[in-house]
Amino acid sequence: MKKAWQIDRELRENAIPIDRRVQSSNWYEAGFEAPYGDGLIDLFWGSKVPGSSAPEIPYVTMAQAMGNKGYDVSNAEQFLEEGMRLHAQGKKDELRILTAQVLHALKNAPLDTQDGYHAFQHPETWEEVQKAMDDTNSVAMNKDWKKQYDDQIYQGWIGQLAGGSFGTCIEGYTGKHIAEVYGKIDNYISQPETKNDDVVYELTFLDAYEKQGKKVTSEAIAMEWVKQVPFGWSAEWVALRNLNMGIFPPESGAWFNPFSEWIGAQMRGMVCGMVAPAQPMEAARLAHLDGIVSHSKNGVYGEIFAAVLTALAFEMDDIHALIDTGMKFIPQKSQYYAIVSNALDKIKQAGEPAQIWNGIEEELKRYNWIHAYPNIAAVLFALWIGNGDFTESLSLLAVAGMDVDCNGGLVGNILGIMKGVPARWSEPIGDLLETYILGKEKLSIRALADKTARLAQQTR
Repeated sequence: MKKAWQIDRELRENAIPIDRRVQSSNWYEAGFEAPYGDGLIDLFWGSKVPGSSAPEIPYVTMAQAMGNKGYDVSNAEQFLEEGMRLHAQGKKDELRILTAQVLHALKNAPLDTQDGYHAFQHPETWEEVQKAMDDTNSVAMNKDWKKQYDDQIYQGWIGQLAGGSFGTCIEGYTGKHIAEVYGKIDNYISQPETKNDDVVYELTFLDAYEKQGKKVTSEAIAMEWVKQVPFGWSAEWVALRNLNMGIFPPESGAWFNPFSEWIGAQMRGMVCGMVAPAQPMEAARLAHLDGIVSHSKNGVYGEIFAAVLTALAFEMDDIHALIDTGMKFIPQKSQYYAIVSNALDKIKQAGEPAQIWNGIEEELKRYNWIHAYPNIAAVLFALWIGNGDFTESLSLLAVAGMDVDCNGGLVGNILGIMKGVPARWSEPIGDLLETYILGKEKLSIRALADKTARLAQQTR
């Protein structure tokens, strides 16, 4: 019997990118009908990532993700290969039964007390998280609004959307296979499109923040999700399911959510940093409020780290110092901190970038390509070695592979705020942000940046 992570790893190693220079993407359109019933079961036994068409089997990755959190998922794993066979044969009646058995086994999976996950400490309330940080008192926080922040916020949004557009075509594949199809990538692969499933959660955060300001609550953010977001993936899908059943934060992010430590919170922390320029602790607090809607523990720390790096970028111009400072805001005895610290140790060693990444990837092979851990490692790999160069940093993300659009969004946002976005990356984006939220199908990026800056200044 194969482990869930082994099935996923084989799927990833055998997946060859579709050349997006000759084939268009397949993003959702506003008003689409969210899958349910047999349609949802079919999707979760064999899906293709919008934008890149990378293969994904969510029922397999549920077991993989639960195993990563220190559960014994062997009872669920015994059904996985049979489920893949039934799906391929179109045997829907049998597949419904088997799917229920998989979910039952995961719901009742016991803790594997020998798993290394349990050696770490994972505080959950904001007070506990803040207490578990390093000494952050030495980190300067600017209380005054600076006019330059307006343009930096705009550059941050442009950088995020440029990085996301860059990565959309290649997310879900290994760096090795990306290079085989495209070679070294130092520009957009195809005409960039800003539509993806990442930025919508930042837009809903801003709507909640506009109504409540610094007093915004996790519940208020969650209700904007219920109001506006028709469908989510991985942790966000579970959170929406929970919210619609009346399970509110923090339980919405934690209750029977195998994906609660995946990248979904980490990918959207930038907006929290942009409404708190040069105020990393406030950015961290907001990220915690937002993160627990759909994630818990290490997944939330990922959003905190992304938000803090974004906030620090407004006043720091040394990318290495920025990363080292940002690490102070991660709970120091968490597994997330251990992963970040270990990855940085390897990144700081001299060597050929692809070889450095191969060593990191091998150590993290048990984690899905959407998990927070390998993706924050990819972000740090690109930022540290790219040393502030926008193009080189994005190019390094392609070397790493993984969830390249989410990682590109974070890298692009940080570097956009810190140094501005080069014209070769900003001009093709123009002023158009497209989403699948009804009423927000086409937005002005400039107007979005102005709104973000206005809210940031009002709540200063």
